[in-house]
Amino acid sequence: PPPAEARRRSPASAGGVRRLGLALGMALAAGALAVWVVGGMLVAPSLRLISPPTGLPVDEASIESPNGPLAAWTLAADSARGTVVLMHGVRAARDSQADRVRLFHEAGYDVIAFDFQAHGESPGDAVTFGAREREDAVAAVAFARERFGGPVAVVGQSMGGAAALLAGPRLGADALVVEAVYADIERATRNRMERTLGALGGRLTPLLTAQLGPRLGIAVDDLAPARAATEAACPLFVLVGSEDEHAHPDEARAIAAAAPGSTVLWEVEGAAHQDLYRFAPEAYRDRVLGFLDASMPGRE
Repeated sequence: PPPAEARRRSPASAGGVRRLGLALGMALAAGALAVWVVGGMLVAPSLRLISPPTGLPVDEASIESPNGPLAAWTLAADSARGTVVLMHGVRAARDSQADRVRLFHEAGYDVIAFDFQAHGESPGDAVTFGAREREDAVAAVAFARERFGGPVAVVGQSMGGAAALLAGPRLGADALVVEAVYADIERATRNRMERTLGALGGRLTPLLTAQLGPRLGIAVDDLAPARAATEAACPLFVLVGSEDEHAHPDEARAIAAAAPGSTVLWEVEGAAHQDLYRFAPEAYRDRVLGFLDASMPGRE
């Protein structure tokens, strides 16, 4: 039999193990709760009032989408060459596109800028990183054809570009420009988590992506723009900053390589995950307008 002293210590030792296990369990539960709260913050609607852009005589419009009415601006050009539909990034709205509205309007295009569901002045209960927003993208292109006729190009930033790619052939555009788009949602989440928390962020990534199903009814595989690019049905121009840590240049290369048709890739030297038009306005103007001139069919 064990010595009396060992017998006297055993209950205390067992109690210490139990307390340690309880503490670890509580810490894990607290961590899981924290990640769940963060997930809720990431998908929360980003709604706010939008002011008209200074110096641009836009008309207010409403686009009917399966997700609900989408607040929009339209700006017609004299003898337009076609229509450019602008699609903003996550947690932004149509006012973030004011500079591009001016750019494409001055270049002779009719322009439409709108708020995705759960953004700006468009209703919605959750941001879905392109999953529901793809229906908004399809609706906006259809609206452009009905309102203005003629060819339609889409210019999408980040989530806007992802939504356009995820729409596939249903998008119905004649040309597509996508900027700073993630290849798949798991990698996009890991990029952001590691940038914030280092290696720990990478380990926590599955706890965030696992929330897509119970929160939004979305599978991780539903959010893979690089795979969706294999069904792109129009000429594609892919832009990315060479220093982008959110949507890495190799993700842009994967999207461009996957597209079956005419594709152009531009890695903007020195740019991060930011507005590439503001970063390099002259080069952006020359390259993007040149792409549209070469890709858009003539108005009938």
